[in-house]
Amino acid sequence: MVIEIDACIGGRELTEPRLSADGRTIGYVVSDEGEARLVVRSIDQTGSSGAARTLTTGVPVRSGRGLSGGAWCWSADGAAAVYAGIDGDLWWQPVTAGNAARLTTNGPEQVAQAPAVSADGHHILYVVDQSEVWSVDLPPAAGASTVARRLDDGSADFCFDPQVDPESTTVVWQAWNVPHMPWDRAWLQFADLHRATSAGGRGDVGGDATGHPSEASVQQPRYSPEGTLACLRDDTGWLNVWLGEQPLVDEPYEHAGPSWGLGQRSFAFDPTGRSVAFTRNEAGFGRLCIVDITTREVHQIGRGVHGQLSWARSPRVNRIAAIRSGARTPTELVVIDLDVVAQNGIAAPIGTRRSTVEVASNASWDRDLLVEPEAVVVAADDGGHIHARLFRADPSDRQPRMICWLHGGPTDQWQVTFMPRIAYWRAQGWHVLVPDHRGSTGHGRAYQQALNGRWGELDVADTADVVRHAHRAGWATAARTVLMGASAGGFTVLGVLAKHADLAAAAVVSYPVSDLADLAERSHRFERHSTWSLVGPPGESDQIDRRYRDRSPVWFAPSICTPLLVFHGDADPVVPVGQSRVLVERIRAAGGLVQLCIRPGEGHGFRQRAHQIDEFERTLAFLRRSVP
Repeated sequence: MVIEIDACIGGRELTEPRLSADGRTIGYVVSDEGEARLVVRSIDQTGSSGAARTLTTGVPVRSGRGLSGGAWCWSADGAAAVYAGIDGDLWWQPVTAGNAARLTTNGPEQVAQAPAVSADGHHILYVVDQSEVWSVDLPPAAGASTVARRLDDGSADFCFDPQVDPESTTVVWQAWNVPHMPWDRAWLQFADLHRATSAGGRGDVGGDATGHPSEASVQQPRYSPEGTLACLRDDTGWLNVWLGEQPLVDEPYEHAGPSWGLGQRSFAFDPTGRSVAFTRNEAGFGRLCIVDITTREVHQIGRGVHGQLSWARSPRVNRIAAIRSGARTPTELVVIDLDVVAQNGIAAPIGTRRSTVEVASNASWDRDLLVEPEAVVVAADDGGHIHARLFRADPSDRQPRMICWLHGGPTDQWQVTFMPRIAYWRAQGWHVLVPDHRGSTGHGRAYQQALNGRWGELDVADTADVVRHAHRAGWATAARTVLMGASAGGFTVLGVLAKHADLAAAAVVSYPVSDLADLAERSHRFERHSTWSLVGPPGESDQIDRRYRDRSPVWFAPSICTPLLVFHGDADPVVPVGQSRVLVERIRAAGGLVQLCIRPGEGHGFRQRAHQIDEFERTLAFLRRSVP
């Protein structure tokens, strides 16, 4: 049996579910065919949901992606939604009737995102261009202009996810400065909601005694119903939920992914303040848990990767909404109804009932073609260890082939979520091996930080070690192994081809990083300084500048002799398409076999259906030629 290409593309993207305070209505963002809509559904006591109704009547919503968000929130009374429009402004949209009203005047030159409404219902907090924190008063009066006030003092280069305490007096947000990325060093800043501007980050969380940020990362600030500040911190070496100045759950698992975008919500308070729901990453496998704040007892309520948590209670409703996914579970929006009883004096959730509100995929999937991966740990040549996951092909294959697929980032991880591409190639008879080279997330701060200064070196060595382990294990031979990767994953693939040419028969890379100096100079603002940590500060010394050259594939392109297929979009704002043009030109000049496919109008990842189909078909033809 095979999986058709059509099943692997298209579909809807679901993000940012938010339950109303009484838990009887759910709103979320649906992205379909290039346009995002904010929709609402009613949910009855059995968890069954009504028909979806598009809420946004004016400018379309600016969608988040996957487990990030920052697109919208409910008003304090639930009678309206506040959303970020694609025009760069915030809009007030009544739920029952009425047209949307513009709240800000930022667009189109600037972008307002991540709205949060104060508990008293009088203020909206938001960020502008991911670098400023503002407040605008509510409710909007008909025909009247709103007054916006800036709250931060400009001392941080980036500001994410402002939140306000239950008394509607103090605002808190995640902050960091370049050249650091938020997973390297970030802290929390505060401001008085009722002052025109902040005096600075007083009482910064995640800082040392001098007020400077420590070598730790902080994200997702949020207040408990009683007003205690909670967040995620990795001071102990693992990104765990903290309540006040102590970990609420201190364990060797990550409770969130890196801050690649606004609006991640990997934990949520029970509205009574007695419990916290949180997500757990167990070496790439996901789990949803609840912890009792008093006893610190942890209870599992669901398997699979969860995110965008929202918890609501009323006299007859106690439920959590989330985005959920797994290797055999197409991404879905679910509502989990909880029955909580006392067991041996401990409040334990039992009898949970999960209902599916909407599924992202348009296709019907044969579960026999979908498998859970196996966790793999490989001993590295330098004495360390490397994590990976293996999706085995059908065991009846007598001549196994293998794709070693590198995630991007490089500070990231492919958790065990629904990935149609992996299912497609596995159904074609390929084992799919997904390494988490050092520098990946999900395995603690030390594992993540190990790549600093060594990008293009350690990730390449780790990938080579994982592939050699696969060959020794009999999963494939070098002649039947293909390397794949996009963006930073493509960068690592190219390094392996140059330094370990004996490991693979072919490779496919998409919008790969191939010129580190160019990336440091011309990539988009959020990532432009990432190379400072991963490679070194450019211009600081001749030794560091040599690293930029020696580790850039455009400079060692003549060493790449493995057949190579390259995809790139000509409108890529992250990795300029010129990098791939130079790379391919130099490989060809040295006699290498390389094919370049540049797609018009595409950015960092292909969105147009025709281009997605073509990518599958070209890759399939290329692999049939390279690995008969």
